[in-house]
Amino acid sequence: MATSKRRLKIKKRIRATVSGSSNRPRMSVYRSNKEIYVQLVDDLDGKTLLAASSTDKGLVDEKGTKTELANKVGKLIAERAKEAGIEEVVFDRNGYLYHGRVKALAEGAREEGLKF
Repeated sequence: MATSKRRLKIKKRIRATVSGSSNRPRMSVYRSNKEIYVQLVDDLDGKTLLAASSTDKGLVDEKGTKTELANKVGKLIAERAKEAGIEEVVFDRNGYLYHGRVKALAEGAREEGLKF
């Protein structure tokens, strides 16, 4: 219980400064014990523009560690963003520490050319 309260406190502090728009959306990460999810969110309109996760059809059958899978999810969201004409995003780690799967997802998105 203490760790979830801590993460929510960090999340609120981050969200006070980080906001996304239609030309530079917020890239929000959610990490469960098994899967990882990412969304590109326009906070001004309150809409999710794009989403990708480790449960997507192309990634379900992939082999490898959860960290390697997170890197592939980052590359997938970057490809979808490029198709939608989005070049830059604001990264929202959602209260998680920037290491492990969250870092791998961010690096995968950067490798495909997404800027943040």
